[in-house]
This record gives sequence, C-alpha cells and structure tokens, in this order.
Amino acid sequence: MTALLDIAVDAKDHGERPILRSLRLRLAEGETVSLVGASGCGKSTLLSIAAGLDTGYRGNVCLDGQPLRGPSPHIGMVFQEPRLFPWLTVAQNVAFGAAPQLEDKARIAALLDEVGLAGHAGALPKQLSGGQAQRAAIARGLFTSPRVLLLDEPFSAVDAFTRMRLQDLLGRVTHQRKLAVLVVTHDIDEALVLSDRVVLMDGAAGPVRAEFTVDLPRPRERTALAAHPLRSAILDSLHAAHAF
Repeated sequence: MTALLDIAVDAKDHGERPILRSLRLRLAEGETVSLVGASGCGKSTLLSIAAGLDTGYRGNVCLDGQPLRGPSPHIGMVFQEPRLFPWLTVAQNVAFGAAPQLEDKARIAALLDEVGLAGHAGALPKQLSGGQAQRAAIARGLFTSPRVLLLDEPFSAVDAFTRMRLQDLLGRVTHQRKLAVLVVTHDIDEALVLSDRVVLMDGAAGPVRAEFTVDLPRPRERTALAAHPLRSAILDSLHAAHAF
C-alpha cells in the first residue's frame, strides 16, 4: 500500500503517563480507517498528532512523503462538537480563517449543497438542528480541499436516524473526493459502515493491537452488518484488549 498519510509515534506521554508507544499507521488515498478502543487508549491523541495540533511527541507524520510540522490545509478536521461560532453565519463558519473573497461565494454555496445545506449560507448556528450543524462542520473541514479528513467521534451527539444519514453523507463525499479518512468512533457498527479497515488500539500504550479489513461491497446494508462475523470478531478483540 502506498501511504498518503504516514503516522509514526515512538512515544507520547501525558505528564508521567505513557499514552502511545511504537505506533505506526498508514492511510492510502481514498481509504477510510476507523480507530476503535476504550476511552483513554489514545485515539483522540493520535488524531491530534495527525492533525498537527499536538507536536509534543517523539516520531513524525508525513503527508505524501513530506514531513508535517503543524496544521496543514491538506488535512481537514471535524470534531465531536460542531464548534461553530454563534455570531457568524454558516458560510462564514465554513470559510473561517481562510479570508474568503467574493469569488469564494460560489464555492461555499457548492460545498453547502454537497453536504445538504443548500440555502443555509446566511443562517446562524442557533437556527440549525444538531445534524445540520454537523453538516456545516463537515463542510468547514472540506473547505480547503484537503487530501485527508480526520474526524473525532463526529456523530456521537446526534440521534440514531441523523447519525445514519450523516454516515451516508460522509461516505459519499469522501468517496467522490478520494480522500483518506481517519475517524475515531466507539460505534462498531459505524466503523463497519464507513471503513475499509478497522484499527483496534490497545488498552495499554503500545503498537496497534489488531487490524480488520472490511472487504464488503458498498453501499453496505446495516441489517446484514449486525450479524456479520467480522462484527463479532472486532467485539471479541475489543473485550480482550481492555479486559481488567
């Protein structure tokens, strides 16, 4: 596999507590990888390192063979909460930090249409539902036309039906754009719906404990996934990794 994003973390600590050790993860263009594991095993920390938001570690992150020393417009980020500025419109939130010019208006409108928010450019965040706010956050993550999209439990705060619709949206958009996607989730079903690989992180700081290839045709039928042997295998490994 030719790596678009190559993450190597030799050591990452929080104070005296080791968080990550000898961890290597590669993502190819167009590949979606889900990170699963119990709370506190370093999933979100790894995502912050990949985003260039956390540089206090030993190791390196490379994008297409070039070392990254901090945040990059080629790497988009979507957080668990939409984190929209309440005093800015949807369009202004999407383009925040990019000093949008007049010619950006058409691009913003096209992007909002792509994520199902056509006609909402002038709305304020308080006028949006939870699902709409997260669509706006996804649009913001895509605004710089990144090659990699990182998502930290992006749908955990919405209801089940909205979550399924957002999962379908994410899968469609990232497939069309051929993005490499790294998503943190606690939901095994979500990981199976979205991913080409599911990576299980260990309860103790160390290398990746296990990887599972999700070699299933798309679009994926959720009812079939619920009874798929791969789901049981991931759950069994998850329990073993974090058994007390």
